[in-house]
Amino acid sequence: MTTIAFLGLGSMGAPMARNLVAAGHAVRVWNRTPERARQVPGAQPAPTPASAAQNADLAVTMLADDRAVEGVTFGPEGLLRTLPPNAIHVGMSTISVALAERLTGAHEAVSRRFVAAPVFGRPEAAEQRMLWIVPGGSEDDIARAAPLFEAVGRGSFPMATPAQAALAKILGNFMIAATCESLAEALALAERAGLEPERLVAMLTGTLFGSPIVQAYGGRIARTEFQPAGFTVPLGLKDVGLALEAGAAHQVPLPLASLLRDHLLAALARGRADWDWSALASVVREGAGLAPTRNGTARA
Repeated sequence: MTTIAFLGLGSMGAPMARNLVAAGHAVRVWNRTPERARQVPGAQPAPTPASAAQNADLAVTMLADDRAVEGVTFGPEGLLRTLPPNAIHVGMSTISVALAERLTGAHEAVSRRFVAAPVFGRPEAAEQRMLWIVPGGSEDDIARAAPLFEAVGRGSFPMATPAQAALAKILGNFMIAATCESLAEALALAERAGLEPERLVAMLTGTLFGSPIVQAYGGRIARTEFQPAGFTVPLGLKDVGLALEAGAAHQVPLPLASLLRDHLLAALARGRADWDWSALASVVREGAGLAPTRNGTARA
């Protein structure tokens, strides 16, 4: 049994923490909204990140963005104050490459370890222990974190460093958004031409593009079902921004990422912050002279 501090009980974190409890680990949980701890029966609520991390073997962060991870790690009640020497902070959030590098150095400076381990999968995948995990760090550290990965996911793709793992996740999310954009454009043209969008998606997924991403997002976009959100527009905008930031750092133009940013910004400007990020398709539809959703209304 491993003692695990789990920080962040959102739509992804809560089911992951429940799976850790089910796997027999001793789990302490913290969330900015304390009552969410009730969603993880069998876990011990902690009043602060520092108290959760005390005497833990592993501390997991599953939070929305860089700012949240920084606050939980470095703040006055941050986990780095109490995490034991040589214990591992496993960062499962999608964060910038720059923060992954900063976290690596900060943990090494105080004889703690950091592994970036972002995940691919929506909340329903987290519930079913079907997440794909991209851990980055030393081989020894990744091996020590293996019981955690086995309890929440179905497979791992290790990278050499935390920064590389962070970049791999950013690029994966960029490609998901790019897939949504191409689906949105193709389906808008199909609808304008009188071809039933769902029929087109069935053909695409049954022939050339039978990936889970095309199946899931193609269906959503064809039906214009952008609520409830599995991953909201602001989160999608954040991740596309991280891709653009990484591209600028390495002088690699990402013109498609710029288009995605603009479509996600337009969705936000039209009051769609609580829609799924595939709602960038609603902006594409409007550009084609179609209503944002097929029922003709904007479900803000």
